[in-house]
Amino acid sequence: MFREVFEKYNWEEVKRGIYALQDHHVRAALEKDRQGMEDFMALISPAAVPYLERMAAMSRDLTRKRFGRTIQLFAPLYLSNECQNICTYCGFSFDNRIKRRTLTDQEILTEAQALKAMGYEHILLVTGEAAERVGVDYIQNALRLLRPLFSHLAMEVQPLEEEEYSRLIPEGLNTVLVYQETYDPVAYKDFHPKGKKANFNYRLNTPDRLGRAGAFKIGLGALLGLSDWRTDSFFNALHLDYLEKTYWQTKYSVSFPRLRPAEKVVLQEACMSEKELLQLICAYRIFNGEVELSISTRESEKFRDNILQLGITSMSAGSATNPGGYAVEPQSLEQFEVCDQRSAKQVSEMIRSKGYEVMWKDWDRAYQPESTKTEIINAI
Repeated sequence: MFREVFEKYNWEEVKRGIYALQDHHVRAALEKDRQGMEDFMALISPAAVPYLERMAAMSRDLTRKRFGRTIQLFAPLYLSNECQNICTYCGFSFDNRIKRRTLTDQEILTEAQALKAMGYEHILLVTGEAAERVGVDYIQNALRLLRPLFSHLAMEVQPLEEEEYSRLIPEGLNTVLVYQETYDPVAYKDFHPKGKKANFNYRLNTPDRLGRAGAFKIGLGALLGLSDWRTDSFFNALHLDYLEKTYWQTKYSVSFPRLRPAEKVVLQEACMSEKELLQLICAYRIFNGEVELSISTRESEKFRDNILQLGITSMSAGSATNPGGYAVEPQSLEQFEVCDQRSAKQVSEMIRSKGYEVMWKDWDRAYQPESTKTEIINAI
């Protein structure tokens, strides 16, 4: 279990170690053919800032070598904003007096058709964490409704048990995103005072349960801004490194969500600059040439236009972060404010203008081992 690895480290000691690194540590990391965790620490440290141009060039070349000039587009489909957790940074928090909505079968299909009309084949199902209203039965039903319409179904919902993931994977579930939010135990407690999400260790062990259940792809990330982003990113990379070695048949992705304003949530200060976000993305690519790196509509048009050439392999576009936001009830309250409000068509045109190809479909499943395909078919 990753928890055993995690407990060998101390948050404050790791933080001090990152900020103590110097120029020669960065240069040594950049010269290596294969970077380890200590090298990743150097690349995300303040000492690496003068090397950002070199890091960006390396990240660009490594990404093109592995992924070519392609960017995959996906869209979130919010099924429900009902949530039983109190999270001080989220518009869906239980203590926020907002209108709650969970989509019906017909509403799910209406939203799906709107996304199909935009060209999407890859969608991310999102709910709040409310087991009674949007538990495994609800998610399973949604997967069955949507599987005939899309080639790639991902989800970002409450952490589940291993057997529950095993139940959903045969229904067409390809990818599961589960963000620790922050690996800082002290800050985690402050930001998650009530609800099942307050259990730090249960959430920390979720990717292990996914790996044992045989998930095709697991998405990791930290919500950048809850604690020191450099230290959080070290632990997220440590988590990725552990998972790749333990569940080597599973694919992985990393996302970079920065805190955004939300309904009844006001941010006091910027959590990290765009320059720092660029540094982090390039550090990940140099550290791991195989992992998929994703950026969302939380970021500005200008930043997204530029970062797609420097390490990112997938991005959302035309996103609605509220249940029914595409067609059913566009004015319902969002989980967070979107920054890049361009349509999927506009973003796809931008990508092509940069000399890149838009990928609407994830072809990886076509290359699964026959044994894996047979297991899935037999389970249906």
